[in-house]
Amino acid sequence: MLNFGRPRAVWLCVEAIDGRKGFDGLYGIVKEELGHDPMSGSVFAFTNRRYNRLKLLFTDGSGLCLFAKRLERGGFRWPKITGEKAVEISAGQLALLLSGLEPVVRARPGWWRGMVPAVSLSRIR
Repeated sequence: MLNFGRPRAVWLCVEAIDGRKGFDGLYGIVKEELGHDPMSGSVFAFTNRRYNRLKLLFTDGSGLCLFAKRLERGGFRWPKITGEKAVEISAGQLALLLSGLEPVVRARPGWWRGMVPAVSLSRIR
């Protein structure tokens, strides 16, 4: 079982990335494109265009960690959200995503940011 301890936040990169990216490439995406600090204690999740590979970038307090998972059949049920580069999800939603279930993730309107949690896990399709 993968244990992140208690992540500050879990960020899901909405757009697919080049699956060949490693530590430095993903670090650059988090810092430059998403505007977050990769060493903040948050977990950052990425997928490729075919949705059969998933990478998680996080820090364990002593360094940067990269977790990769490749599915032999099927694909990850990545949420389709437009207008956002990344959405915040809960650790429970990340566990659902890793297990092959589809977490319900909704982007909030711009004026709503900061008022309520970023996502709602109200139901599983």
